[in-house]
Amino acid sequence: MKEIKYPQLLITVAFGVIIWFIPPPAGVTPEAWHLLAIFLSTILGIIMKAASMGTMSMIAITLVALSGVLAPGNPGKSITLALSSFGDKVIWLIGISFFIARGFIKTGLGKRIAYIFIRIFGKSSLGLAYGLGLADLVLAPAVPSNTARGGGIIYPIMKSMAMNFGSMPEDPATHRKLGGYLTLSSYNMNLITSSLFLTGTASNPMCQKFAKNMGIDITWMSWFAAALVPAALSVIAVPYVLYKIYPPELKSTGDAPAMAAEKLKEMGPVHKNEWLMLLAFVILLVLWITGDLFGIDATTTALIGLVFLLLSQVLDWEDVKSEKGAWDTIVWFSALVMMASFLNSLGFIPWFSELIKRQVGGMQWLVAFPIIVLVYFYSHYIFASATAHVAAMYSAFLAVGISVGIPGTLLALVLGFCGGIFGTLTHYGHGPAPVFFGSTYVELKDWWKCGFLLSIVYIILWMGIGAGWWKVLGIW
Repeated sequence: MKEIKYPQLLITVAFGVIIWFIPPPAGVTPEAWHLLAIFLSTILGIIMKAASMGTMSMIAITLVALSGVLAPGNPGKSITLALSSFGDKVIWLIGISFFIARGFIKTGLGKRIAYIFIRIFGKSSLGLAYGLGLADLVLAPAVPSNTARGGGIIYPIMKSMAMNFGSMPEDPATHRKLGGYLTLSSYNMNLITSSLFLTGTASNPMCQKFAKNMGIDITWMSWFAAALVPAALSVIAVPYVLYKIYPPELKSTGDAPAMAAEKLKEMGPVHKNEWLMLLAFVILLVLWITGDLFGIDATTTALIGLVFLLLSQVLDWEDVKSEKGAWDTIVWFSALVMMASFLNSLGFIPWFSELIKRQVGGMQWLVAFPIIVLVYFYSHYIFASATAHVAAMYSAFLAVGISVGIPGTLLALVLGFCGGIFGTLTHYGHGPAPVFFGSTYVELKDWWKCGFLLSIVYIILWMGIGAGWWKVLGIW
């Protein structure tokens, strides 16, 4: 019960009750309106941290079942529909990928990859930033929790490197020596890799699911192909931009490769389980990339990878049972997807998009497109969770954009890409943010200032140069 914040929970309940008893507008069914009340109050509770995301989600599922909004007068069907998303393949894709990610941590392969890149690139502070970022890039396709990837693998190594060069968390006078720069660079590289791969962060498959509800098919490969050029440019540009706007006092880190080599020596030669983990990683990548050709679904690929790791004993069933992050994600993911999907099928999202369309009638889609994307991007200031943001706004913004003529696949992908990079704005904007900010290396004002400046860089690279790339691909 320690996780419950009762004042915030009371505000959440009051908010939901008020919406529930407001008469639904013309064109909206009572069932859709009441589901909206439960959905919005759940999102508010998550934003206010009234309880954990899992607790809020279980409350929501219970209220949906009790209220019968999905099947009035049929309690049996109501609970079945409330639990329907637990069988959704997209939800299990992200859950199973968490289990696979455990293999990188358990075997030590994730750390080994990071140290290898540091040994190659770490002679300068800029090179060190690129080395840590490239390690994140290699891990991202099969480690869907960017919090586990950034906070569990990259962050400890980054902090260790900074401290070895005299940049100590407990000494503010040394923060700008190296730690501050590496903190912001590593965090932002994590966001870029989150946007590059469909399996890069947990909210991406949610976007895929919502787009599918509107008849837009996004595959692992189509997402990657569209993100490739703007993400590659971001990987190149962001550490350098931060090097200019938030420069480290220490420019040369010539000892870093030797430190990394020493860590690799301590780890010893690559052992059998690391080789098996690497083989599983290659199998996953190949099948995700070529799955469309052979008719193998992305979730089936994830299952193949997990079974391989279990049979090879890289993981055991205790590892799967103890992976709390995966089971937590499956629960809240299911609840939010269920409510957002039924808001669409019950007619609320189509009604809302038609309402907005009437307000912006006559606007050319080339004008509407950047407006929708920018509003969606910068509204992240009010969200402490990318998942909550996607659940609350993705479907509605996608529907509105399609209604004014924006190519559906284009908008679905761009809004999806925002789900990673908009985390740059604040110190609470994405899962890894509290971990990196908690290092104390970067002051709040500097985090927000650099975040805003980098948001402009991202918009130029993704909306500007990216738009040209998407034209080449035939997306618009």
